[in-house]
Amino acid sequence: MEVGHVNKELLNAIAFLAKEKGVAPDVIYDSLEAVLLTAYKKEPEANPIADVEFNRETGDYRIVAAKNVVETVTNMNEEISLEDAQQIHSSYEIGDMIHVDVTPNNFGRIAAQAAKQVMIQRLREAERSMVYDEFYNRTDDVVTGLVQRIENKNVYVDLGKAEAILPPTEQIPSETYYIGRRIKCYVVEVRKTTKGAQILISRTHPGLLKRLFELEVPEIYEGVVELKSVAREPGKRSKIAVFSRDDKVDSVGACVGPKGVRVQNIVTELQNEKIDIVKWDEDSAVYIANALSPAQVFSVTVDEENKMANVIVPDFQLSLAIGKAGQNARLAAKLTNWKIDIKSESQAQGEETKTVELEQSECSDILHEIANLSEVSEVE
Repeated sequence: MEVGHVNKELLNAIAFLAKEKGVAPDVIYDSLEAVLLTAYKKEPEANPIADVEFNRETGDYRIVAAKNVVETVTNMNEEISLEDAQQIHSSYEIGDMIHVDVTPNNFGRIAAQAAKQVMIQRLREAERSMVYDEFYNRTDDVVTGLVQRIENKNVYVDLGKAEAILPPTEQIPSETYYIGRRIKCYVVEVRKTTKGAQILISRTHPGLLKRLFELEVPEIYEGVVELKSVAREPGKRSKIAVFSRDDKVDSVGACVGPKGVRVQNIVTELQNEKIDIVKWDEDSAVYIANALSPAQVFSVTVDEENKMANVIVPDFQLSLAIGKAGQNARLAAKLTNWKIDIKSESQAQGEETKTVELEQSECSDILHEIANLSEVSEVE
């Protein structure tokens, strides 16, 4: 029997990979021990109860089997004769349990080859698991990466330790993606597969806008300003509603930043997507009026039970309140979670005029009927 030895180069490789890949050295050594034991048990006369003793500093290892010292051996795998035991050490007696070296003489070369192949596989598995854990904990967060390649309209983004997929449904329609472009994305989902972590990212998710404001605005990150709601039409326009817990801090001003630099950084990141920042209010009517910004609102009548609001705006503000193809009104409805009906002052007054005319018409009909009744009475 002989003491096996893992060469110094392999030990150095383990140390390098552990540092480079961020995998704990113990994980690698555990894998290496498992590989040595697997290689041993493929030997023709391998002991099924054998184990590995491995010195992680020197690289020395032995395959050992726990055996009971007996007078007469009936099971060679689990027992050793007193005579053979005392050849190992004269102090052994019947009934002692000793670890016997069962390392094959030709085991070194076989073990080294097996160690290199299987250890790399175990290392990859450990690395994949660590990558999955890291990015799973970053679900609903923002990551930054480089566009690595584009295949079948899917954009693959290099995140450093992993590769993420930006599918067509999560891409901003007006945005162009090219290899080498650095982009920020929202982590939607992380799945564990046989090939490692599959990371699904998005550029269209409302959560991306929320996280970007948290990164850009210290008051939001610190909790002084709260981002209450987000509504997006990716690549076109967005609205966010913010509220300040400190009367001395202007929620909208904090998000805009000095000379508009904070919001402009986000607009640039989102390829010039327009962003309306409005003040949230516990009064639904006030909140809805704010949500229709930049349009001015004349009045808001709310139906709290049905979450419906009737809004009247000045005539010259109607097109602004509704927005191009109804965009402003649509985003305001998403932001507030209310159904919003917008009318101009002229339209509202027109309806009132019709109501008055109807009432006058009804009165005339009643007077006419009374007159007819009077004429009938006189004839009788």
